[in-house]
Amino acid sequence: MEEDGRRLEDYAVGSLPALVYIPDFISESEQSELLHHIYEVSATRWKSLKNRRLQNWGGVVHEKGLLPQALPPWLTKITQRICEKTLLFPSAINHVLINEYLPDQGIMPHQDGPAYFPVASILSLQAPVVIDFTPHTRLIESLSEGQISMGQASGVENDLLYDNFSLLLMPRSLFIFKDQAYSDYLHGIKDSGVHSLQKVANISHYVNLDERKESHSSNGNDSERKDCLIRTSTRVSLTCRLVPKIHKNLFKF
Repeated sequence: MEEDGRRLEDYAVGSLPALVYIPDFISESEQSELLHHIYEVSATRWKSLKNRRLQNWGGVVHEKGLLPQALPPWLTKITQRICEKTLLFPSAINHVLINEYLPDQGIMPHQDGPAYFPVASILSLQAPVVIDFTPHTRLIESLSEGQISMGQASGVENDLLYDNFSLLLMPRSLFIFKDQAYSDYLHGIKDSGVHSLQKVANISHYVNLDERKESHSSNGNDSERKDCLIRTSTRVSLTCRLVPKIHKNLFKF
């Protein structure tokens, strides 16, 4: 991030050394331009799923690799910027998923497929959201087996190695996760109009969230009131990734 004198590691958040959060990665005008392009496409470009709808750009991702299709210039512009500013991708980003989430929509906890290079970058537009990370069962099992073999009980320090955590993704921010966060954790967004901020690792960056959070309680008990993000508008995200293997014809052997 040469323009403000900060290095990429200066944007690290959370306890894992694999989470990078860059606020204000794009400007308000750049956000408006991206949204304009996203919503001016043909309706047939959208694919409706149970809890959201999406656009697929760059081609078809298959277990054997990518059946490629060139990204449009308006997407290439942002993917090139991500590559140049982060230096985390060995070659140009060639695949982008654009997801649209209504205020009560999310995505189930999941991992990205093995076809992708193990770095994911998410550009958030228009509305904030909380993304949750939960350890994969194999991580918990391997750590538990290690503790048993060493004759150790599960202690606080070990529990922290595979604790749940969340990130608050604000509009115009870029979030990148890789390494352990990519391989050992599931990530998802709750299907709810209210997101808890209790376990948000980067909440200290946002002291002026009064218009977006309020004290919320399901049973009215003041002792259990929690700070929450109240989702009131549609969020759009661009998940930008690299598929290293390119196949002109996936069905030709």
